[in-house]
Amino acid sequence: MNDHLLIRPDGRTELVMRRRLPHPPEKVWRAVTEPEHVKQWFPAELSIDGDRVRYGFGPDGRVLEIDPPRLFAHTWGDDELRWEIRADGDGSLLTLTHVFGDRFGAASFASGWHTCVAALAALLDGRPLPAEGDMARLHEDYVAILGLTSGELAGGGVRLERQLVRPAAEVWRALGGDGAEAGSPPPEPFTVAGMPAGPVSRAEPGKILEYASGDGTVRWELGEGTGHGARLVLTCPGDAAALSACRARVERLAADLLADQ
Repeated sequence: MNDHLLIRPDGRTELVMRRRLPHPPEKVWRAVTEPEHVKQWFPAELSIDGDRVRYGFGPDGRVLEIDPPRLFAHTWGDDELRWEIRADGDGSLLTLTHVFGDRFGAASFASGWHTCVAALAALLDGRPLPAEGDMARLHEDYVAILGLTSGELAGGGVRLERQLVRPAAEVWRALGGDGAEAGSPPPEPFTVAGMPAGPVSRAEPGKILEYASGDGTVRWELGEGTGHGARLVLTCPGDAAALSACRARVERLAADLLADQ
């Protein structure tokens, strides 16, 4: 397995996944381009009509490049998908490149494609398709593999964005948000080690909690994510030490959500 992220000059994210398959390129080509094969490993039916591409859900796309049995590239809404196949001994090296704008959704995309390509490999081998595994755990594995836990120092403070594996309402409850009240201390799970926690100044159930900390504000915001979980954005005043503390707090939350599923 060789999966990694790149940042393109235009700022979009490029997810690259490579798999070696013990089958000739012509056979792999049929499996990734012919609708009767695609529907067996992908959760929707593919159709190609001229230069139009449809997957049965989401936006349509258009063909960018097609060179059987080597390359099939097309848009999918604002995203781009590129399937490259080259001979590798008595088999093939399949490279999938997915280009998209939502960097922090990369673990959701990667875990979905990992599952699809595992089913594709089974189809090519003539094996039963694998049962769907623990997608939440696979997602968290890809967060680590793809380096999506770093956060950043920006505008004199800390900003950390993290895709989670549970819906916003469940994350809110896990953080003790149901007990949050304006003017009262924030529930302990919303606090970060080393940061003073003033009274709650804003609490929107399932969405936002804010409180004063030193010369600034700590803000937890939950929104729509990529996949089945919520997207968390945590901002606060501070330096590299604060960033490290925020990262540790968010990763502990992510681990707790995974354990409680």
